[in-house]
Amino acid sequence: MWWDQRVSARFRRNLQPTLTYWSVFFSFGLCIAFLGPTLLDLRCQTQSSLSQITWVFFSQQFCLLLGSCLGGVFKRTLAQSLLALFASSLAISLVFAIIPLCHNVVVLAVVMAVAGLAMGCIDTISNMQLVKIYQKDSAIFLQALHFFVGFGALLSPLIADPFLSDTNCILSNGTANASSNLPHIRKSLLPHQPGNLSRYDLPMKGMVVTRVSYAFWIMALINLPVPIAVFFLLYKERMVPCFNGSSHPLLSADELALETRPGDKDELSTSAQRPHTAAAGHEDLFSCCQSKNFRGASFTYFAVHITGALVLFMTDGIVGEYSGFVYSYAVEEPLAVVHKVAGYLPSLFWGFITLGRLISIPVSYRMKPATMVFINVVGVLITFLLLLIFSSSVVFLFVGTASLGLFLSSTFPSMLAYTEDILQYKGCATTVLVTGAGIGEMVLQLLVGSIIHDRGSYSFLVCGMIFGCLAFTFYALLVFFHRMYPKPSPELDEASPEKAAEPEDTGQYQR
Repeated sequence: MWWDQRVSARFRRNLQPTLTYWSVFFSFGLCIAFLGPTLLDLRCQTQSSLSQITWVFFSQQFCLLLGSCLGGVFKRTLAQSLLALFASSLAISLVFAIIPLCHNVVVLAVVMAVAGLAMGCIDTISNMQLVKIYQKDSAIFLQALHFFVGFGALLSPLIADPFLSDTNCILSNGTANASSNLPHIRKSLLPHQPGNLSRYDLPMKGMVVTRVSYAFWIMALINLPVPIAVFFLLYKERMVPCFNGSSHPLLSADELALETRPGDKDELSTSAQRPHTAAAGHEDLFSCCQSKNFRGASFTYFAVHITGALVLFMTDGIVGEYSGFVYSYAVEEPLAVVHKVAGYLPSLFWGFITLGRLISIPVSYRMKPATMVFINVVGVLITFLLLLIFSSSVVFLFVGTASLGLFLSSTFPSMLAYTEDILQYKGCATTVLVTGAGIGEMVLQLLVGSIIHDRGSYSFLVCGMIFGCLAFTFYALLVFFHRMYPKPSPELDEASPEKAAEPEDTGQYQR
């Protein structure tokens, strides 16, 4: 195997919880990507205008950000985390089942807001739990976690595609003219960025003929095993309220004897008495901002959090703005790509993000997270530079889109692993980074949309180049602050009471 026996043994010990967190992130991916291709059919279902239906995008993204901020609230104990994940994954299945019943755009926006909250909780809790279980070995498992969100994001549009309307799904006298533009309109829709789409005359009244309901019901059934998997983990850990008995560690006696070093018995007993110590540093965003957490903290403690969040603010913002606007950029002058061909660009981008995350799983075992982040941000910078130089080449637009997807694919998990490693897993890095990434994805997309509207399509690549330069600058600052960050002395580390609760020493699935 491409990893050593220690990591392999640790994975076997935590197989069920790890697979559960991965499956929950599949729910996240399934829910994050279905809205774009189905939005026109949902417009027909709710009989609303383009400008009204695009607010559903904003509702989901804003509540996803809010859920990411609040997700750490449920991280105080393992029981709270698993119950929150169970409720969130079940809520996503219910959202898929309820969407076909929403015939009012306001009701649909509320339902998507609930989905956003559930997705935000999943994002924060799953990342935190894997970091807590694997700590210094977490990079590999975080890469796999983010592969599953990419896999879900690829799958949901494929499920929806056979049920999308080829013609206008509201039949009226003015249907014919708008129908020929429907594929172009579908690919041009963005979160509250209808732009110049108002020139298309789409009827709001008439007979609704969409079949998109079947796609949502299929996705609800596909997602249903995920909350069941979380429930089984709750049951195994004796955390189901009606079966609330004494819990047992996810570690057999033989494995415990093999994995526990001499002198660790006292640490194991101390860990049992202090089950929550290892999680002390991972709180929700508001708890992280309390003054008691800042006492005695150095300047570099804050600098690492801020610069790490700013790197992901830029890179995740690039993901959002590029996937959202690359189609619109391609169909405009000077490229003027045919609409059908340009429609492959977002799929190519997400496909190479998913492929890159799959490749990054074995690579992250051989390469340090800091090195991977460096390669990623430099690669993004070079790709945008080449896209600007060869801006008149359609072929290089496709090559550059694939390259950009590869370089951006592993940035988030590598950055999270790197920042947590700097802080010795005692800061608020996971919560701050997840929040920063969410804000960047929403804000930069809105910013680029308004700039393109005012300055033209060429500014799309210029904005990407500027964001790439800023991401590299913030990464360089993070490396600088890493060198300044105080290293714990070996004597203090051995005497620290928190060391007894670390899963790396005990091998236990911490509660």
